Amino acid sequence: MLYRGFFPRDLFAELERLQHEFDGSPNIRGTTRGYPAMNVGTTPKSVEVYAFVPGMTPEEIEVQIEKGVLTISGERKDTPLPERATVHIDECFSGRFRRVVSLPDDIDPNSSTASYRDGVLHVSVARKEAAQPRRISIH
Repeated sequence: MLYRGFFPRDLFAELERLQHEFDGSPNIRGTTRGYPAMNVGTTPKSVEVYAFVPGMTPEEIEVQIEKGVLTISGERKDTPLPERATVHIDECFSGRFRRVVSLPDDIDPNSSTASYRDGVLHVSVARKEAAQPRRISIH
């Protein structure tokens, strides 16, 4: 007689999976985690966004700015495994994704650039000239 326990075979793996699911909740800074992983920072002249989307082409990624909101979206294809392979770990995200970043009011969406290299999407959104700090000379 085969004994089957109440808990899944690898309880700790299941708990880790559940923890990863809940990692999408807001953290102390008010941001969420998701795919793609992102770094967002500002300089006096621009807002810099880096999205980590390995294994994709620029044509598969859509970048849009509308009403002060930057949206990065696309679809990542599933990584095929050999036929009849037993999957032990599957951590690669596949499917549709969408990340949204609220931009400050002083950005100039017409002065935005985007580049993609080695799996990293870099979006730079310039700030309006009037919003940039300037030094005032004293006479």
